[in-house]
Amino acid sequence: MMRQISLGLAAASALVVTASGSCNDGTQTRGPGRIDTLPTLPRPGRLPAPPSSPVRGADFILYGEQTQGGWISGIAPLNTRSLSFDGQQIDVDSTGRFFAAFDRDAGRSATLVAWLTDGRSVTRSLTISPRAWNIERIPLGPRPGTAPNEAYLRRRAGELAQINAARQIHSDSQGWRQNFIWPARGRISGRFGAQRIYPAGPAAYHSGTDVAGPTGTPYMAPADGVVILAASSPFSLEGNLLMIDHGMGLNSAFLHSSALLVRVGDRVRQGQVIGRIGMTGRATGPHLHWSIKWRGSRLDPMLFAGPMR
Repeated sequence: MMRQISLGLAAASALVVTASGSCNDGTQTRGPGRIDTLPTLPRPGRLPAPPSSPVRGADFILYGEQTQGGWISGIAPLNTRSLSFDGQQIDVDSTGRFFAAFDRDAGRSATLVAWLTDGRSVTRSLTISPRAWNIERIPLGPRPGTAPNEAYLRRRAGELAQINAARQIHSDSQGWRQNFIWPARGRISGRFGAQRIYPAGPAAYHSGTDVAGPTGTPYMAPADGVVILAASSPFSLEGNLLMIDHGMGLNSAFLHSSALLVRVGDRVRQGQVIGRIGMTGRATGPHLHWSIKWRGSRLDPMLFAGPMR
C-alpha cells in the first residue's frame, strides 16, 4: 500500500527552467532558484495507516494524505457494488480497495458514497486540509513580444493531443497500491504548487517537483506501471517526455529527459531505470521534473514519496 507520508505535468504551461535546474515560473522558495534541503512539512490531513490485516466491515477504512494535492486509499464497506467520489464513479477492485485524490486547488470537503448490493448506501464526509503554497507577487508583467506565434500553437496543439490521448489509457497496473519511491535523488530545485502572481493575473503554478542532477543521470520508476507515452522527438516544453500509468487513473510524467529507455506498452517495475536526466524542451539546466496526476487532479509527489533522506 502507499506510504502514509508527505510530495506529478505542466502540459499546457510555458515553463522556463533556470540554470540551477528547476522549472522557473517564480515558484522557488529559497534563494536564486534553489532549495538545498527538503524539510519535513506539517501534514494536518494525514490519516493513520490501517492495521496490517484490516477487517472489511460496514464502514470505510481510509488512509493517506487528506489535504490539497494529497490522496486517499482504503477499503470500501462490505458488499459495495459501486463507489462514488464527489458524485463521480470511481473504480473499486475485487477486494474492495480503491484510490482517490485531491487537486492542488481542492475545496475544503469531499464525499465518498458506497452503494451496497442490498440497495443501502454508506456515506463518508471528508475534510480536506488547506496548504500554504509559496506565492510570489511580481510587480512587473511578462516581457513584451513573448506571445506564441501560430506555428508554435499548431505544434503545441499536436503535443497536447498526444498527452491527452495517453491519459485516456487505463492499465491494470497495481502500482497505485505501492509505497512510491523517489525516481532520482539530488537537490530539490522546484516545488509543487508554488506560483507567481503578476499585475495581469496569476501564472500557472508549478505542477511537479524538480530534482537537479547532471545530464545523463539515470532515473527510476517510482512504482510499477505501464508506459503510455514516450516522446519520439522532444516536445516544445517538456522535451523528451515519458508518462507511466500506475493503475486506478493514477499516472506519473517525467520531463526534460536526455534519453528514454523504455517504449510505449512496456511494463516497468518499481526501481527500474527508465530514463536519464537532461535539459531538453524549455529548460536551461539539467533536472528531472516529476509530476503526478489522478484523473483531472494534479498531485504533490512529496505526499507519495515522502521527504528525501
